[in-house]
Amino acid sequence: MPRTPVDLALPDLAGRRAVVTGGSDGIGLGIATGLAAAGAQVLLPVRNRRKGEAAVTTVQEAAPGADVSLLDLDLSSLDSVAALGEALREDGRPIHLLVNNAGVMTPPERQTTADGFELQFGTNHLGHVALVAQLLPLLRAGQARITSQLSIAANRGAINWQDLNWQRSYDGMKAYSQSKIALGLFGLELDRRSKADGWGVTSNLAHPGVAPTSLLAARPEVGRARDTMGVRVVRALSARGILVGTAASAALPAVYAAASPEAEGARLYGPSGPGHLGGPPAEQKLYSRLHSPQDAARVWEISQELAKVSFRTA
Repeated sequence: MPRTPVDLALPDLAGRRAVVTGGSDGIGLGIATGLAAAGAQVLLPVRNRRKGEAAVTTVQEAAPGADVSLLDLDLSSLDSVAALGEALREDGRPIHLLVNNAGVMTPPERQTTADGFELQFGTNHLGHVALVAQLLPLLRAGQARITSQLSIAANRGAINWQDLNWQRSYDGMKAYSQSKIALGLFGLELDRRSKADGWGVTSNLAHPGVAPTSLLAARPEVGRARDTMGVRVVRALSARGILVGTAASAALPAVYAAASPEAEGARLYGPSGPGHLGGPPAEQKLYSRLHSPQDAARVWEISQELAKVSFRTA
């Protein structure tokens, strides 16, 4: 049976280096704050420096004395991921925690990354695959735990194997689900490969439930001029404490998965309330879409090919 932690009492993370993608606002900011408050040195790779600087201020106000710094990263560009990897490898310090949290959700019209991939598949999944590959020497040196942030959307839909980039028939929500299913399968395969090849890293999964964040809010950069009806409803429910969580509570499953000594590899952690929409974090059953080792191995190979990275010689 899945276990529920009594609380989120974390170990002292002083001397531990954590990288959190998507940490400039919303759930990612909550994750960064939680890890920094426990003593970790937190690196925030961001696309928007202005938002990143505001996030650093927020973390340091919540956790006085926190060691937080910014790096440049656009997950929708494999060149940007490679540049970040090169900079951190040259720095040479081990990484102990990596939270693959950043994401984009349901652009109304199909968009592509700098490398020509459907935006959600390229950013949410392939960008993180490339990041793990680029950082793997440092993750191995730190005996790291890698936590990949999924979504309840990974419990529906499927991988569109015949059209991974949704060129023939774009559906924003189906493409979003695919990106999160793929990331989940990759995270599980990463843990299997690490065990088999002695890499010394562990990889697990988290999901935040439902909370009012910027994912479904107005985002001109993804073609959404105004807030969706969905995010308005979620905000109203969250404000009344009904079913769903807050941005702060939705960060807790990933914080627990990344830093708790009770969390393990190849497991999924999420909210324990009704429908897993909100509530305290708990271990949960893997989504049905994540059960196939064959699918995981297929995602592993295809993703390396598309992202132009390799784990074979890491």
